[in-house]
Amino acid sequence: MSVVLITHPACLDHDTGPWHPESADRLRAVLRALEAEEFLSLLREAAPAATEEHLTRVHPADYVQAILGIRHEPGELVPLDNDTVMSTGSAEAALRAAGGGVHAVDAVMEGWARHAFVAVRPPGHHAERSRPMGFCLFSNAAVAARHAQRAWGLRRVAVVDFDVHHGNGTQAILGHDAGLFYGSSHQLPCYPGTGASTECGCDNNVVNAPLAPGASGAEFRAAWDRLILPALDAFAPELLIVSAGFDAHKLDPLAQLRLETADFRWITERLLETARRHCDGRLVSLLEGGYDLDALAACCAAHVRALLHG
Repeated sequence: MSVVLITHPACLDHDTGPWHPESADRLRAVLRALEAEEFLSLLREAAPAATEEHLTRVHPADYVQAILGIRHEPGELVPLDNDTVMSTGSAEAALRAAGGGVHAVDAVMEGWARHAFVAVRPPGHHAERSRPMGFCLFSNAAVAARHAQRAWGLRRVAVVDFDVHHGNGTQAILGHDAGLFYGSSHQLPCYPGTGASTECGCDNNVVNAPLAPGASGAEFRAAWDRLILPALDAFAPELLIVSAGFDAHKLDPLAQLRLETADFRWITERLLETARRHCDGRLVSLLEGGYDLDALAACCAAHVRALLHG
């Protein structure tokens, strides 16, 4: 069965300024890597814009309207916090980023794709219900999970996250619903400061595996094998959503984990095994972080290569 790549040119128009690490060059690097001959079999789809209904399943209506209603002069950057900015193209990019996750869920649930990779920006896992944060405007993975519940009637949806930064927004949104699961490996201490192993959600539906600065791929793999994957198996999801950040790579400038490209292929393969056991292989992956362009491109290629062979 096919793998679909979902993206949109509007995601390149989210201008964060000349020195911001979350730049359009990140997405350009990913898409260039996925133009290689080995990826010709990918289905390629344009991300639709999320609707207000999709977004308000996660975010209050006044927050959605406030973000979409911010007005800019051409070339103007509006700071929302110390890390997060909006430009004239940001609202459309954010709608496509959230809508890409919704479309990916539909693709795997309708059965015309088995796996989906959503290559979009801005990322989403730091956005809280009523607060933009950490480069993120809307909680893309949470929007996708809620869509799976509401549109497809799924009772157990899991989101797992291997970005080097803890997905505080995803956890805050999903952790109160026992029908949703959130599992994360991440560096701690590190931005945003959340993700302690004692944060367990409403029904032990949150599993955090913090890793110390300097941790290697061996420690990363052990954390998933001992903590997150067994809990994910016990939850037995009907759909698996992945927040795929590649900034735990040893070359990434924003943190201090020491993963190699092969570690990202390994975790992708392990998650595919879980998806085959519990949800007929249905897996949706959404791009989060990754700020060394060469490492990001190589890791995304390894991730999608595993999806194609899984």
